[in-house]
Amino acid sequence: MNELISGKTVFVTGADGFIGSHLVELLVSVGAHVRAMTYYNSWNEKGWLRDVPAQTLAEVELFSGDVRDGERVRQGVRGCDYVFHLSSLIAIPYSYDAPRSYVETNVIGAINVLQACRESDALTRLLHVSTSEVYGSAQQIPISEDHPLVGQSPYSASKIAADKMAESYHLSFDLPVVTARPFNTFGPRQTARAVIPTIASQLAAGRNTLRLGALTPTRDFNFATDTAAGMLALALCKEAEGQVVNIGSGEEWSIGRTVELLCEIAGRKVEIISDETRIRPEKSEVNRLIADNRKIMALTGWRSQVPFREGLARTMEWVCHNMDHFDVDRYAK
Repeated sequence: MNELISGKTVFVTGADGFIGSHLVELLVSVGAHVRAMTYYNSWNEKGWLRDVPAQTLAEVELFSGDVRDGERVRQGVRGCDYVFHLSSLIAIPYSYDAPRSYVETNVIGAINVLQACRESDALTRLLHVSTSEVYGSAQQIPISEDHPLVGQSPYSASKIAADKMAESYHLSFDLPVVTARPFNTFGPRQTARAVIPTIASQLAAGRNTLRLGALTPTRDFNFATDTAAGMLALALCKEAEGQVVNIGSGEEWSIGRTVELLCEIAGRKVEIISDETRIRPEKSEVNRLIADNRKIMALTGWRSQVPFREGLARTMEWVCHNMDHFDVDRYAK
């Protein structure tokens, strides 16, 4: 199906982020003309797009702006056949301190993208990217798309609101939007706000102790290239319009077991210390996340390609070669 997007003009918000940069690489590889929205800054910093090979980045139209600026978003969407909306504030701990900023970016930003797409004469399909965090702790295993939505953090509440706005634009205005709910993505370019690069960077720095949050929660981890491929598959699937679709492996890994695997890969044995700053408030912790992925497989044939241990090894290798991105001393105190 990738031939459907070859030669088409594509707008990606959040293109300078972790997953966004992998999606940009994938889109260029299948022949799309990519307009990549990066968060404007006076240093002309391109975020994780700086990590994309120069030959690939040369094919990309860099478009600086802010998703909260409706006029700038309209300029970005104009003339595009496909829109991928990834831009979000995503760090859950910070959402406890600054919830208004999450509403402004995640909800108002989504409305700006939805409205710009509604006004577009060129749009074939919009992929709105959600998160598995909207489900809260699992009330049923695996988690299907009809699982209740639970705002267990200000972040997840803002994403629920954005998802419902996407739903309303489809029902009210027949907007061809698909809502993708990726489960936990990991891989090269992920920052230490997430558990896997936190563990990997401390191991790579030779620490004899690891400072981590809770070890018992489980997650459905997916390598970044698999998540990007799932997004592309859904964007090209007309039958998915108006639907919410999980992107997940259907496998469940505890944080504790993830630590063990990374220690094996690094050839290290370490002591684990509980860091209270990385533990969520009790009622806000999401204890289990595992995707029911039957819907995406039925609609698109997508399934994850990178086994968990292989993905961990590839991530560990990247971290070892990019230690300047990690403030490991923060976790050594």
